Amino acid sequence: MSAPVTPAQNPPEGSHHVAEAAERRWTFIVGGIIAFLVVLMVFTGLHWASMPPSRVEVIDPRTVHISGEFVESNLGTVLDSNGKVTTRLVAQQYSFEPQCLVVPANMPVTFRGTSTDAIHGFIVGRTNANTMLVPGFVATFTTEFKTPGEQLMPCHEYCGTGHEAMWAKVQVLPRDEFLAKAADGRRLNCVSR
Repeated sequence: MSAPVTPAQNPPEGSHHVAEAAERRWTFIVGGIIAFLVVLMVFTGLHWASMPPSRVEVIDPRTVHISGEFVESNLGTVLDSNGKVTTRLVAQQYSFEPQCLVVPANMPVTFRGTSTDAIHGFIVGRTNANTMLVPGFVATFTTEFKTPGEQLMPCHEYCGTGHEAMWAKVQVLPRDEFLAKAADGRRLNCVSR
């Protein structure tokens, strides 16, 4: 005597075709998404190859220290005549120049930096200040420091055997103290404070 056949063991005749149709439909949907992403990647790759972003600033890494914006006398933090705070720095194996930056608390600070030899990067303490410094290009970003104090600024891009020793400091001064020190227009760093 044979055991009775339950519906789970013997599915209805049409359910196989329903499952195949659902799988085919999802195959077309996933294939369409993949094709769209490939077309999007090709389009953006060709577009940016023919039209680079307009905010890209280039610089000759061989002459950074000799002329232009990043000569040694122009590095550090300055209060511009229009009231904006700008900090300029250069990274090179295995140091930042200047080694210690002075910035104000509760004021926007624009960082401008470049590298002379390899890809470097930095992050400032527990802030959103985080960028890469690529030879031949100027990195620019603006941030604001909320509390006075000292922050560490390590290089976060591996740049060679001395990478672990590449770090700097950022001294965040109260706004009024910074404005008093920067009033004469000189470049500030921890040594010149």
